[in-house]
Amino acid sequence: MSNTLSSTDREGLIAEIGKNIYIDVAKWHLYLSEAHLDVALAEQLAPLLFESTINEQQVMQVLSSLQVPLGGGKRELPLSELMPMQSQVNLIDLLEDFQKRI
Repeated sequence: MSNTLSSTDREGLIAEIGKNIYIDVAKWHLYLSEAHLDVALAEQLAPLLFESTINEQQVMQVLSSLQVPLGGGKRELPLSELMPMQSQVNLIDLLEDFQKRI
C-alpha cells in the first residue's frame, strides 16, 4: 500500500467528510462541504489512513490545528471547538470505515 490516496479515493474522502460531518452554529448543522472545510480537513487526515489504526488523539490534533475564520476573519477558532462530540465520533467512524476500503 502506498502512502498517498488515489485521486478517486481522495475525492471520495472529501465527499464523505463534506456530506456527513458538520459544525454546529446556533443549533444549525453546517456540513463541512457547505462551509468549504471538507478539502482542507481531508488533506490533513489522509496520512492517518495509512497507520495501522485510526488514532483518536491524532484526529483531535488535526481538528484542533485547523483554524476556522469567523466574522470575515476577525476571529479564528479551532475546528474542534465548532464540532459537537457526535460529529467528532462520526468522523472517527467514517475514517475507520474508509481505511478498511482502501
